[in-house]
Amino acid sequence: MLVEKLNYLIVTRPDIAFAAIHVTPPIRHWANLEQILCYLKGAPELGMLYSNHEHFHIECFTDADWAISKIDRRSTIGYCVFVGGNLVSWRSKKQNTVS
Repeated sequence: MLVEKLNYLIVTRPDIAFAAIHVTPPIRHWANLEQILCYLKGAPELGMLYSNHEHFHIECFTDADWAISKIDRRSTIGYCVFVGGNLVSWRSKKQNTVS
């Protein structure tokens, strides 16, 4: 449950995104999770604050290649979302099947 909360927190704390992807539920990653929590406790002012004003906008970008992998012919897709000019969500994934 703590790992899921950490993933949610990444939306307002992109500075922990890289470290958080290395934390998975097995107990061997518990030390990594503790390090991230200590960092967050020591730097609470680094979060992102969104305020509502007339120039507030959301931009989404998406892209896909078309079967660019010569080995398995699977495509890669990706997206990124900006809120008020700040990157808040992103993902890149190789498709499971050939389309």
